[in-house]
Amino acid sequence: MEKDRLAAFSDGVIAVIITIMVLDLHIPHNPSLPALRADWPVFVSYVLSFVYVAIYWNNHHHFFHLVGKVNGAILWANMHLLFWLSLIPFTTGWLGVNGSAPWPAALYGATLLMTALAWYVMQRVIIRSQGPDSALQQALGNDFKGRFSPLLYLTGIFLAFVHVWMAEAVYALVALLWLVPDRRVEAFTAE
Repeated sequence: MEKDRLAAFSDGVIAVIITIMVLDLHIPHNPSLPALRADWPVFVSYVLSFVYVAIYWNNHHHFFHLVGKVNGAILWANMHLLFWLSLIPFTTGWLGVNGSAPWPAALYGATLLMTALAWYVMQRVIIRSQGPDSALQQALGNDFKGRFSPLLYLTGIFLAFVHVWMAEAVYALVALLWLVPDRRVEAFTAE
């Protein structure tokens, strides 16, 4: 099967995810700047989640430049990733409304962790289907960021029960690590 259908479907799902997240931003009825202060935590959680979804979309786009054809295993691995991405609007909303509570912060981190693990599974499935000498395997190398990020998410989940702001800082740190597109993969797609 050609990769274009998988990419187009994924693009559509990710667009819907972003649209759902923005719907949690409510317009204040008061036209003053202080009226925005009440929605500040919701807005901050939206921005962080938008960045995360954008990172996944960007890397997904680059990865599939290195994939010639997809098989059933790749399709299911991609659906697994989209499932976890689709939970981000829910956990974003819960975190935004309850920003100082540990359980929403922990569940947000758990969703990010599961999304990262689904990304890893998708990588492995693609590499297994294309062989150990595939362009993706060569581009990824040892994938330090990919292996280190789940440990940071686990740390954030734990910290949610100590100080929520520390958990949120860890989640923001991971996003900053991934904000720049993966140059290893970009280098292979430019060739």
